[in-house]
Order: sequence, then C-alpha cells, then structure tokens
Amino acid sequence: MIWIFGYGSLVWRPDFEYAERHRADLGGWSRRFWQASTDHRGVPERPGIVVTLVPDPEAVTVGVVYGLRPEVATPIMGALDYRERGGYSRESVDVTLADGRVVEALVYRGTAENPNYLGPAPLGRYCGPDSRRGGPQRSQPRVCVEAASSAPGNGGA
Repeated sequence: MIWIFGYGSLVWRPDFEYAERHRADLGGWSRRFWQASTDHRGVPERPGIVVTLVPDPEAVTVGVVYGLRPEVATPIMGALDYRERGGYSRESVDVTLADGRVVEALVYRGTAENPNYLGPAPLGRYCGPDSRRGGPQRSQPRVCVEAASSAPGNGGA
C-alpha cells in the first residue's frame, strides 16, 4: 500500500480513488496558513492562502491518510503532483493511525524555499471579509472555514 497524508484540502476533497482511509497523527509538525496559492485559491495578482506544515517539535497535526493500491498509484501521484505544483514538494513522513500502527506516508508541504511561501502572514488578510481571490477552486472564505473545521478539536479528520 502507498500512503498519502492529507492535512488540508485533501482531508475533505481527495479527488482520487483510494483503498483505505484513516485518521492519522503526524508528530513534530504544525499546520499553518503560510503558503500562498496563485493557481487554485487565487491568482498571481491576488493570491489566496492555503495550509502547509512547519516543524514544531511539540505539535501533532491531525489529518487523514489514504492507502493507494500500487497498480493505481502512478497516475494518482501524477495528478497530485500537478495539483500541488504551486510550491509544494513531496516528502516522506511517519504517521500514526488510530489503531497504533505507524505507516510511512507521502505528504506535500510548502517550504520556505518556494516562491509562494508566506511565513507567518496575517490570516485576516486572506480570510477576512475582503478575501475573494478569483481562483478556480472554492472561495477563500470557504477554504478558511473548511480548514478550521478540519483542525483538531473541531470535529475534523
């Protein structure tokens, strides 16, 4: 099984066939709205904001891990690489499932080395009342609500 860890829009919109889906914890990382989106949630002149992971030794990010059958993984990974092309890189991490199993999973993360990385940007600038960005995906306010409701303690994952 090839595992994909989702912590943002992949939690509520995976858009691919998977064999298994489990709640999963990723230790040592925090979910932050520190990545600009100029292709899905905004446009270059008015970027939207999306989540990424930042190192945080004390944190645990709750998300979802999807199990892919090897025979369907190649086209799915190609589609995910395209979907996450706006500054995300693919990395391997260990996640813990609810039953205690630890699996190696692939995760997409925007790092400080990519041009769309914002760092600690003011969230109100992107999720406030004037936050329509013009990207082809859902409106930015909806993304902010979905990401917040998917966060730990809010019934998500």
